[in-house]
Amino acid sequence: MLNPTLMCDFYKLSHREQYPKNTQFIYSTLVPRSNKLYNYSNHVVVAGFQAFIKKYLINHFNNEFFNKSKNDVIEDYKRIVKFTLNQDDPKTAHLEKLHDLGYLPIEIHALPEGSIVKPGTPILTIENTHPDFFWLTNYLETIICTQTWQIMNSATLAYDLRNLLDYYAESTVGSKNLASIQGHDFSLRGMSSLESGELSAFGHLLSFKSTDTIPGITFAEKYYNANVENEFIAGSIPATEHSVMCANGDYESMNEYNMFYRLLTEIYPEGPFSVVSDTWDFWKVMTETIPQLKDIIMNRNGKMIVRPDSGDPVKILCGDPSAKTEYERKGAVEVLWDLFGGTITEKGYKLLDEHIGLIYGDSINYKRAKEICQKLKDKGFASINVVLGIGSFSYQFTTRDVHGFAIKATYAKIGNQEKLIYKDPKTDDGTKKSHKGRVCVFEDGSWKDGLYLHDWLNLQNKNQLTKIFENGKLLKETSLNEIRNRLNTND
Repeated sequence: MLNPTLMCDFYKLSHREQYPKNTQFIYSTLVPRSNKLYNYSNHVVVAGFQAFIKKYLINHFNNEFFNKSKNDVIEDYKRIVKFTLNQDDPKTAHLEKLHDLGYLPIEIHALPEGSIVKPGTPILTIENTHPDFFWLTNYLETIICTQTWQIMNSATLAYDLRNLLDYYAESTVGSKNLASIQGHDFSLRGMSSLESGELSAFGHLLSFKSTDTIPGITFAEKYYNANVENEFIAGSIPATEHSVMCANGDYESMNEYNMFYRLLTEIYPEGPFSVVSDTWDFWKVMTETIPQLKDIIMNRNGKMIVRPDSGDPVKILCGDPSAKTEYERKGAVEVLWDLFGGTITEKGYKLLDEHIGLIYGDSINYKRAKEICQKLKDKGFASINVVLGIGSFSYQFTTRDVHGFAIKATYAKIGNQEKLIYKDPKTDDGTKKSHKGRVCVFEDGSWKDGLYLHDWLNLQNKNQLTKIFENGKLLKETSLNEIRNRLNTND
């Protein structure tokens, strides 16, 4: 496992000696400074701090630093620095002193996870609690950003998608009840690592209860007091993939009837399941195979969910007016309606019979999700006729810079003097301007900076940035359920 003293950028190693002599305290803020990608929202969902603190500031530092031999961790640090920065005898007294202390002398205040803020709002502050370790505050910047931006990006996108699906469900059905399972996470295989997949999947789970990313569920159990035995975290259903369809099918005739029949009568005689249907010819499946199985589908106790997996999802689901065939012009939802029928919602929209459904999980993003819902509505169909799979095309197609997450020092105590510090590059458009001094965030979402310690202390009864970590200990726990409630998804 990585030595915690090396979980940073190289330049962090040299900052301690660059601060003014007699520096005692450094106070910094974590801020989402911008919105560079999404043009449909201007907010950020706060999430991920508790997991980061438990995993790294407590478990990792204890296991890989404080509970290890001081000589071992120091020699490991020296070896890397010696042969990369050309320092024959790297200075380590500050790290040895930290090891002797036996805990991280750091205090963290943060907004409650599940809060929704505007760009520019301080969402976390960090400062040292012992004057000998002023250098530690911003030393931790790298790992804090690395471990939190992915969760917040995915949580924000999931929140926006959930609001979108809520809106269309309410306007075409009259109820949001099924929206919580209408967004399904398919992203894991496209994420940069298992850990980034866990982080993103947890962000998804703050707004949805449908996922194929199992590690997101175990992440919630490990770090957010969730328990699949006592609560519904999220679920999925059995589903086929192309390998089993190919193995059971006949490429020469492109005949998948026998596989569909076996799925319906032998493997899953009851209950829901999903079957990928574009292995060779999706429209043949829709207009030949499925019609032959209509009676079996309608008399079965459960839903068969058809999954197209290639092409333009908007055109395949909602229809392509310029297509050659009538069924392609109608789209998959209308083709299934013509075959199976269904009911009319209280809002006057068509809802497919409960024995049949659709899920589309290829290249779905916010724009396409909105277009699908709107086109279905325009055609007189309820939005919940389709489950939308959200994959790495959406969840991995982001970076830290989407919301401009950054930690910047804003306050220092040098000797007996408090100093309010900030950056404001003239060559920038204002995005990189940092806060100044200590900060408070109020219940209405507004914030105040420019505070000296005395003024800051006087505002603590109003400050929404509450202390969650101090001197190696997590002070306040929050659960997945509490975060979901805070986001007010109205499941």
